[in-house]
Amino acid sequence: MASRLPSVPLPIDQSDVVYEHGPDSIRRDEVSRGVTADFTINDSEIYPGTERTVWVHRPAGSGGAALPVMFFQDGWWYLDPEDDVRGGIVLDNLIHDGAIPPMIGVFVDPGVFPGVDDPRKRKNRNLEYDAFDDRFAEFLLHDVLPRVDEIAPTIDDPESRGLCGGSSGGNGGITAAWHRPDAFRKVIALVSSFAQIPGGNPYPRLLATTPRKPLRIFLQESHRDLGWDEPEDNWFAENLRTAAALAEAAYDFRLVLGEGGHTGNHGGVLLPDALRWLWRD
Repeated sequence: MASRLPSVPLPIDQSDVVYEHGPDSIRRDEVSRGVTADFTINDSEIYPGTERTVWVHRPAGSGGAALPVMFFQDGWWYLDPEDDVRGGIVLDNLIHDGAIPPMIGVFVDPGVFPGVDDPRKRKNRNLEYDAFDDRFAEFLLHDVLPRVDEIAPTIDDPESRGLCGGSSGGNGGITAAWHRPDAFRKVIALVSSFAQIPGGNPYPRLLATTPRKPLRIFLQESHRDLGWDEPEDNWFAENLRTAAALAEAAYDFRLVLGEGGHTGNHGGVLLPDALRWLWRD
């Protein structure tokens, strides 16, 4: 049966648009809240000298059973119940409704260098998320996951692990899954900064020349993303090129275009639908 969608007029202004959250992103009285614990990592050998907080959100009544896991880059920003994404609320609501399987949400902050005052040098975010290598995947597997399993055991299966992030965190998630499909198979990438990868966006070329990997990828992009009308460093164009390459390589992927600029608003509002699609089987 065909899906029928109501008619909604398109906004004329493509820049100054704010999407409203739906009921899946709002705390509901009948939904039991998950339990959130946190820990600090300050001994990473992959990113030496950094410190960060990790929040582990497990569904209510999960007991000790091993569950699938979603990793969220930019941890607190994606967990904050007052911000755009509201990851913990969304997970609680969708699990309660049976829309996704019970799963652990792991919200990982990017690393900072304690004691460094210069904000440009203090943050390790771009080095972690924009680098085109396997270090971030290795960091999640070796520095984060074992400590998560001590709090809430996860299923040791790449089909049961997903990644979600925006901007640099978006292409960081895709890069982790690209290098380690044996560990991660599902990705949500929002307003991704493919143009910011050192050496340029490698994915259009790689997707055309590399045998298809067992990945499922949800892309969201905004019409007025950074450099949208520029010949270089055009984040909008690089997202479209990546989506086209995924289509031509017959990947299991979905692209949703929206209005607005380089913000988390549209992607955050879409998170419930993205998770439904990502975990649909």
